[in-house]
Amino acid sequence: MSLMINDECIACDACLEECPNGAIVEGDPIYTIDPDCCTECVGYYDEPSCVSVCPKDAIIPDPDNSESLEELKYKFEQLNKGE
Repeated sequence: MSLMINDECIACDACLEECPNGAIVEGDPIYTIDPDCCTECVGYYDEPSCVSVCPKDAIIPDPDNSESLEELKYKFEQLNKGE
């Protein structure tokens, strides 16, 4: 399942640098996560790095973008093809 940022976000920039896929972008007024790029850090870390640095616990599973571990691994492979 991709992650999403809810309205508790204070746009503090903590999560922005943590995302290895560049899925987090500055929005107005809160940051957003591109579900096409979010792998929940599968392929990089054991758990999503953005969640651990968010001071407001504003990053949660996105119920509209449910994905299995296999799907997240496939997305990681596709995003990193040729690197």
